[in-house]
Amino acid sequence: MSHRHTDVLVIGAGIVGATCAHELAHAGLSVHVVDARLGGATQAGMGHLVAMDDNAAELALSSASLEIWKAWGPRMNATAPGCAYTRCGTMWIAARDEEMAEAERKQARLHACGIPATLLNARQLATAEPALRTGLAGALQVPGDGLVYAPGAARWLLAHAPATLSFEAVEVREIDAQGAVLNNGTRRNANAVVLAAGMPAARLCADLPLHPKKGHLAITDRYPFAIHHQLVELGYMASTQQREGAAVAFNVQPRPTGQLLIGSSRQVGEADPAIEPAVLSRMLKLAIDYLPALSGHDIIRTWTGVRAATPDGLPIIGPHPTRKGLWLAVGHEGLGVTTAPATAKLLTALITGAPPPLDAAPFSATRHFPVHKAAT
Repeated sequence: MSHRHTDVLVIGAGIVGATCAHELAHAGLSVHVVDARLGGATQAGMGHLVAMDDNAAELALSSASLEIWKAWGPRMNATAPGCAYTRCGTMWIAARDEEMAEAERKQARLHACGIPATLLNARQLATAEPALRTGLAGALQVPGDGLVYAPGAARWLLAHAPATLSFEAVEVREIDAQGAVLNNGTRRNANAVVLAAGMPAARLCADLPLHPKKGHLAITDRYPFAIHHQLVELGYMASTQQREGAAVAFNVQPRPTGQLLIGSSRQVGEADPAIEPAVLSRMLKLAIDYLPALSGHDIIRTWTGVRAATPDGLPIIGPHPTRKGLWLAVGHEGLGVTTAPATAKLLTALITGAPPPLDAAPFSATRHFPVHKAAT
């Protein structure tokens, strides 16, 4: 027996799918969300809300999203404290003088987009974050960044949508022109299907240019020792662009619980969820190099997650080029939590025909399907 017909079927209830469903329902559409509850990048990520400036399109998407998070965050905390939204800011650490030059370039890029950012010298950094090791060159402080517990935020977005939104914990077997067929053989019909399932989306749409990037995370026990910002080394950007092997970078987050969440690593093409001690060891040694007091902390849990990445590092947002009625919100890699709100606003505008909130062209699937025109 088929489920009742809806305007939009959203496949995936991670942060991107939940945000898309939330916005589509607020646009007046009936929305049915299906999710296999297998866990994904939303369950495994750091929840860092960060203005990323690797390119102009990424900065536009992340900065637009941060403004939405600033509006949503206090509302989430008021009704669901477990979302743990905070405006901790990001401290981009320059280990050497040449990295301070990159900090200055980064500041200029952020300022051009209207994002406040302040350069700190070595003494000012030591005052702001005394737990960092001595001898660092300085930092770029971006106070508008924050963090959120992404699984809690995804649940909040589904719960705080109009009654036209419904949810079902089921797995999709295939997508077709009428909607989707579930693993049990029943159908869920819709005028449009939004595929927002992260890496598993490639199983449902084989021509998507997605590849996995595995990452490790670790969290400490609760300690009085604290940091005040999300701490990230300026070399982090190079680690995100490494094309093979395992890259690690210093990235530590202060959790509201008093714990420290430690990242980050990237293994291109790797989807096996097993913990790899060699990679984890490199990541933790680097964290201790920047934060020596970590050496006395107990790690109480380690885990991995798999990010879905595209060849050019930008997500795919918009219609599938050849499959009418199929819309894509995939390939966000490590920025899914940050960029989910603007992704959802853009996708909703494209589906409803409203003016888009930002330029859709950089995120169009047609860049990966050059011989095709977008479906209408």
